[in-house]
Amino acid sequence: MDLTFNKNEDYNRLLLSELKQKYAKVKLGGGQKRIEKLHGEGKLTARERIDYLLDDKTNSIEIGAFVGDEMYEEHGGCPSGGVVIKIGYVSGKLCIVVANDATVKAGAWFPITGKKNLRAQEIAMENRLPIIYLVDSAGVYLPLQDEIFPDKEHFGRIFRNNAIMSSMGITQIAAVMGSCVAGGAYLPIMSDEALIVDKTGSIFLAGSYLVKAAIGENIDNETLGGATTHCEISGVTDFKAKDDHDALNRIKRIVSKIGDFEKAGFNREKSAPPKADPKEIYGILPKSRSDQYDMVSILERLVDNSELDFYKEGYGQSIITAYARIDGWAVGIVANQRKVVKSKKGEMQFGGVIYSDSADKATRFIANCNQKKIPLVFVQDVTGFMVGSKSEHGGIIKDGAKMVNAVSNSVVPKFTVIVGNSYGAGNYAMCGKAYDPRLIFAWPSAELAVMGGTQAAKVLMQIEAAALKAKGEIVDAEKEQALFEKIKSKYDKQVSPYYAAARLWTDAIIDPLDTRTWISMGIEAANNAPIEKKFNLGVIQT
Repeated sequence: MDLTFNKNEDYNRLLLSELKQKYAKVKLGGGQKRIEKLHGEGKLTARERIDYLLDDKTNSIEIGAFVGDEMYEEHGGCPSGGVVIKIGYVSGKLCIVVANDATVKAGAWFPITGKKNLRAQEIAMENRLPIIYLVDSAGVYLPLQDEIFPDKEHFGRIFRNNAIMSSMGITQIAAVMGSCVAGGAYLPIMSDEALIVDKTGSIFLAGSYLVKAAIGENIDNETLGGATTHCEISGVTDFKAKDDHDALNRIKRIVSKIGDFEKAGFNREKSAPPKADPKEIYGILPKSRSDQYDMVSILERLVDNSELDFYKEGYGQSIITAYARIDGWAVGIVANQRKVVKSKKGEMQFGGVIYSDSADKATRFIANCNQKKIPLVFVQDVTGFMVGSKSEHGGIIKDGAKMVNAVSNSVVPKFTVIVGNSYGAGNYAMCGKAYDPRLIFAWPSAELAVMGGTQAAKVLMQIEAAALKAKGEIVDAEKEQALFEKIKSKYDKQVSPYYAAARLWTDAIIDPLDTRTWISMGIEAANNAPIEKKFNLGVIQT
């Protein structure tokens, strides 16, 4: 191994170490003291509940672990958005599980909590996955109620989705394992089956204090809306569990009896590991986001047997298009080539840039994958589309629009992996969040922004310097540099993968070695939902 490989490896392993440290902190939720308090009440934590529910020795993936990261510091923070979401196997069936984290503000809903819950329901609806809610929440976080209560994608959308999923025949199971108040009380009751844990679970539109204030009635919470009340008097819930374990065991038995489903029919053969060592990804991926490397060498460490069947290999080389298998599943890969390549015409194409011929090739390949019912995997390390008079005169906007059109109208499931840069319109063309990937996740090396930090800081510095000069201030080279560093520091924070993950622009930040698991489980989930639409590009400029 050469010196560059070793430097890259050291750097990327440091990023991975940071990821693991941050995740270990996130897993503590509201902290060890609150975990101990929960245990003292005879309750499991959200993560303990999910771990017990999911089948032993099976894979699972967590959605939105870093949601809320550094977003609500003035309110004491909101680790993981106060809710834990995992896709995994329950009694052998792939399900999505949503558990309120009562160690974070008693499970109260922050604005980002609502967004994360809606993402879970979106995944369930897209893939027709059974969804299990483990409810333990104090309801809306009142200091931020205006950002979570009334809008279309706010709290109320949860219950609308409950109703939609019911009409779609998607199984919904809710276990009330703690507080379930106000509007949140509708969620378990709009599910197919509702369980409640004796003495710790409660459901009511208004708690005892509010009842006293509103109508003057004196009543305790247990009598008002405890397990006995709702299982024996109101009939609101279907089963009374003696404790958390009893409730989770009941859910396992319910899921075990769910009938089989119609498959989408994606092609799968026996899985084979890559022949090239996946751990070498750490040394191949460069430390600097502007450095060149061969994306093929990354792909060979992600696909079965390291085998890639290239499509139009010698044409439009700044985008790689290839058929392959990942954990046995047939996939069509669309990836940005990061090395400088020379076309047969003798033209140089720079790594990470999308050219007209590359966009044209990708459009045709995406159409082919839709024709063959092959899921698409987009591997992003893109700086954008090529600019300049030659590109504009050659119709780069038209060719880019074709590619965006194909991505938008694609009916096969799409998965997006951000391994490096994800800038500007390149993010869109390579199936960014706005283009409905079934899952979108990033490596610790990822950066998401309109443009790179250095370029953006230079542009913003020039604008700010011009404004200061217009006011009569003297802006010398030293002051320009100070402005640049200040702006770049802020911008660098915003391009961080954690900034994106905190806002759910991506579903996760993962170890590159977990990429195969994410894509495989994503396709398995998608296989629950037969494709009902036909691929149609609509009207495009030719």
